[in-house]
Amino acid sequence: MKTESQNVFRVAIVGAATLKGKELKEVLEERNFPAVDFRLLDDNESLGQLEQVQDEVAFVQPVTPEQLENVDFTFFASEPEFTRNNFKLAKQAGSAIVDLSYALENEPLVTVRAPWIEREVGRQTQLNLDSNAVMIAHPAAVVVALLLLRARKAGAIRRAAVTVFEPVSEQGRRGMDELHEQTVNLLSFQQMPTGVFDSQVAFNMIGRYGPASSRSLESIERRIIGHLRTLLGEQAPMPALTLVEAPVFHAHTFSIYVEFEKTVSAGDFSQALAGEHLQITRSQEDSPSNVNVAGKDEILVALRHDSSQENGFWLWAAVDNLRLAAITAVDCANALAAVRPHGKVQ
Repeated sequence: MKTESQNVFRVAIVGAATLKGKELKEVLEERNFPAVDFRLLDDNESLGQLEQVQDEVAFVQPVTPEQLENVDFTFFASEPEFTRNNFKLAKQAGSAIVDLSYALENEPLVTVRAPWIEREVGRQTQLNLDSNAVMIAHPAAVVVALLLLRARKAGAIRRAAVTVFEPVSEQGRRGMDELHEQTVNLLSFQQMPTGVFDSQVAFNMIGRYGPASSRSLESIERRIIGHLRTLLGEQAPMPALTLVEAPVFHAHTFSIYVEFEKTVSAGDFSQALAGEHLQITRSQEDSPSNVNVAGKDEILVALRHDSSQENGFWLWAAVDNLRLAAITAVDCANALAAVRPHGKVQ
């Protein structure tokens, strides 16, 4: 007979002070993930910060073998380099790993997961006791995959094209701070900081970062395309896709063109899109935006006919990028929990 202690887990969040880490902690608590102990871990800059966990105050601690001892699930919401430097500690401790940082993309036996899409296509991802590490699919890939999989129910798709507008929160707190400081400095005619993007982001739309930036939009675009190809398989055609950096703090937004082989009515298309995780907006006041999608679990979508192509439609969509990443991570952990014999809490 299982005891109560066998149904709960010890959880560590590495990168607990990051934007993703804070959102993840909230979703874990909201969804009553069966955890008896949360350990908040991060780099040296964040040590000692106070966070509230399960109605108690906790300090952010360093990542050490002792902190990861007997931990069942380690979520990496840290910077990619920090994840790469520390994930082996979690692996050696026997912890299951859920990577939100994309640092483990090329590690063997690490699978890309998006439970929303797996349920949509009825795909049963086989997990066993050797399934100890997963990486969440990029939120933009999850959104585009779900919309195209629903769209195919309305009719055969001839072609699709997607423009993804990236918020600066995907670059973490440093990206948020740089956009804020650039905005303030531009309005006061002062020199702009460019340490993150190596380019002006405030009041601007850019298709690539400056050469001194530590990351590139092209690499993020390739990741989204790769994850999307994995999620769609042969279920729907791959769209043309481009990524643009937008001067906004939160939320991915999408301009998506879908053209069907035959004529499809707006009502039939809307009905095909409707379902779990998607909210079709009808009025101008509810139109998807970075503002009104904040804190929502759903993808907001508006659709209209193309003005010149009889079989073409435009979708305007928005999703809370941090929220969807956290939801995907918790769903992945729930799937892993189902194949773990029990928690290590004694």
